[in-house]
Amino acid sequence: MRVWLRKIREEAGFTQEEVASKCGIGRATYGAIETGERNATVVNAKKIANVLHFNWTIFFEDTCHETKNEIVSNKRVV
Repeated sequence: MRVWLRKIREEAGFTQEEVASKCGIGRATYGAIETGERNATVVNAKKIANVLHFNWTIFFEDTCHETKNEIVSNKRVV
């Protein structure tokens, strides 16, 4: 789950439907991006970031950090 994205959206006072509409994407697509079920394309990342006023590259930094944390966590368990 992209908690940071949900927090930014809620602080901006938007529903998922409103953000999706402003971006020209489906609500289901936006919802899947926010929950982490889908990764945002560069185009959609830029649209969402533009609407919510943040740097679009955060989408891809988050993915890298999640993957890195997963690898580190797996090594600790072993």
